[in-house]
Amino acid sequence: MSTATLHIDITKTAHSRLPGLDINNLPFGKVFSDHMFIAEYADGQWSKSRIVPFGNLELSPASSMMHYGQAIFEGMKAYRSDNGDVLLFRPLENQKRLNRSALRMAMPEVPEEVFMEGLVELLKLDQNWVPAGDGRSLYIRPFLIATDDYIGVKPSDTYMFLIITTPVGNYYDHPLKVKVEHTFFRAVEGGVGYVKASGNYGRSLYPTSLAKKDGYDQLIWTDAREHKFVEESGTMNLMFVINNTLITPQLRDTILAGITRESVLAIARDWNVNVEERKISVDEISDAFDNGTLQEAFGTGTAATIAHISEIGYNGRNLVLPVLTPESLSKRISKEMDNIRRKRTDDIHNWVYRVC
Repeated sequence: MSTATLHIDITKTAHSRLPGLDINNLPFGKVFSDHMFIAEYADGQWSKSRIVPFGNLELSPASSMMHYGQAIFEGMKAYRSDNGDVLLFRPLENQKRLNRSALRMAMPEVPEEVFMEGLVELLKLDQNWVPAGDGRSLYIRPFLIATDDYIGVKPSDTYMFLIITTPVGNYYDHPLKVKVEHTFFRAVEGGVGYVKASGNYGRSLYPTSLAKKDGYDQLIWTDAREHKFVEESGTMNLMFVINNTLITPQLRDTILAGITRESVLAIARDWNVNVEERKISVDEISDAFDNGTLQEAFGTGTAATIAHISEIGYNGRNLVLPVLTPESLSKRISKEMDNIRRKRTDDIHNWVYRVC
């Protein structure tokens, strides 16, 4: 982490909303912590770093973010350890990925000191918002938006970087039914599928709503060229256990490089599990189901960590996967990930960053 010191003006809220928080009822992304971090970019440099009470922004109706889609974001979490520490999981990977997104979207990179020092000071101030207990965490949303008040197609000259936080429970409370998508696609080669651009998620909403009308929770996105190879599921990377081998689509410019994905693969390799990163077709998955070698399917991502898949809709039938046990690979990795994030076990990869 950078040793630079960022000057941050701090204005504390006069009335904390924390006493009204129902810790046993944490809807995902609807209850926000007391403060937010803001930094502004103009004339080629970052300035005006500040922490202020959470509230609305004042933006021009002509802001280029709203017209031309220069908007990117990250997703990460803070956890409460059993001894009360506030911990982050691989935060610098989020900063690096944000900057990969910024480069592709013709936006300025956010320096490490702006990202990390702003994040740490915000969490120190709102540390009491980090809930304790398994299944609970503080979801963190860093995002970068263009702010020029100009109606013209060009990269903005001014930007705003913000971090907001929200205490959350589990993203999914049940195994998922997913449907293989054969009409719409999430990303194309040469596009922006590998970055966390807001438009990637907007384009997915309509196809997903159609799937939900058919009784599914999410889609399995396939490649745009042939609709033959699986890529992602909803907002998650995809993994399958076939004949005791963990298989996941290899990264390319249509697939987001998930930090949870990379962590799951690292743990599996630590355990000497056979891991394959390669193209995997829907037909291969279907054939594995038919011959009894498809053991597990699951998605990985910051919000859900590991989301188990119970059924896959494909070609007019539902492939109902075997019921998981505590010895299932995804169950064991999910438990190990949680133990690492809360410092209950050795952090051999130095993934955990202690905030306070």
